Amino acid sequence: MKTVSIVGARPQFVKLAPVCRALARHNADGGPPIEDLIVHTGQHYDPGMSDVFFSELEIPRAGVDLNVGSGSHGTQTARMLEGIEQLLVDRKPDTVVVYGDTNSTVAGALAAAKLGIRIAHVEAGLRSFNRAMPEEINRIATDHISDVLMAPTPTAMKNLAAERLADRTVYTGDVMYDAVLHARDLAGSRSQILQRLQLAPNGYGVVTLHRAENTSAQQLRGLLGILNEVAGRHLPLIFPVHPRTAKLLRGELSAWMPKPQLKLIEPLGYLDMIRLVDSARLVLTDSGGLQKEAFFLGCPCVTLRGETEWVETVEAGGNVVAGTEREAVLVAVGKWLAKPPRPGFTGGTAHPFGEGRAAEAIVAALAKGGATGANGG
Repeated sequence: MKTVSIVGARPQFVKLAPVCRALARHNADGGPPIEDLIVHTGQHYDPGMSDVFFSELEIPRAGVDLNVGSGSHGTQTARMLEGIEQLLVDRKPDTVVVYGDTNSTVAGALAAAKLGIRIAHVEAGLRSFNRAMPEEINRIATDHISDVLMAPTPTAMKNLAAERLADRTVYTGDVMYDAVLHARDLAGSRSQILQRLQLAPNGYGVVTLHRAENTSAQQLRGLLGILNEVAGRHLPLIFPVHPRTAKLLRGELSAWMPKPQLKLIEPLGYLDMIRLVDSARLVLTDSGGLQKEAFFLGCPCVTLRGETEWVETVEAGGNVVAGTEREAVLVAVGKWLAKPPRPGFTGGTAHPFGEGRAAEAIVAALAKGGATGANGG
């Protein structure tokens, strides 16, 4: 059986790593062999957002790199679609595997659907119910043209059932939970990020901002003011800056100055980021992946958006969805700082995300597949 895995952005590399390990175990155990070709679209082309993840997570090097680079959503997706289509025509895989909710995801799914190739969507069924988010459009489109929907949580299963997609759905658990369990011990022994930044455990917070809705100049300016206030009044913040955000800081927001307690740094590798969050007092983020990583590591989270796809983290008491208004963010930060460090909200609550064996379930579902997509004949 031949598969093609389409990835292009940091969260997808993280999800791919456990699946690669599970594929290697499957093939070593004598199951029907699965030959996987990794295709890197080049959506994240900065080495700090791409190359370092392949090396740290021990992912086999991509067999094909499309090098699409940056551009508008339409331009970037069109370049990917063109490159992926030609590759699939040449390769003739049985299944195309796509991950998450990026432009790489929807481009891979569209190319495969039009060629009648079976599509498996890892992390299917997420919904923010906010169609102003480009990621929400990518999720909905990908789920509705995919043949196998691999849902990470019971909530995702319910969302897919509500859209009449239950017959295509498999509950696998969350492959990012697999990744965090694997990486936590490695990060503890290999990462020197705390020493490099001279940080004491529970003595700082971590910030990330990269979503399109938060990276207009006006919106980001307001958020930066809030972060300066949190850092100046409450606790130091470490801010690994995404390339999209950095571009604004160099351009329209070049006059803005961070407080000394708000430390801006380059993007981090996965192990350094896991180590940083594992020792932080709290996280402020608009990233869906970091919300979960914080939850898995027992780190309180403040989500700088009006909604979350990961309602389980909120229901379990580990995440406050604060939005982007100053008062709500300060209240959420104050709530966490009024509690003892590491309040223990994750005790017994990891089960909605599975037991850390999602990758095995994904590979088992792939191995059952036929050679022709249900949507393409």
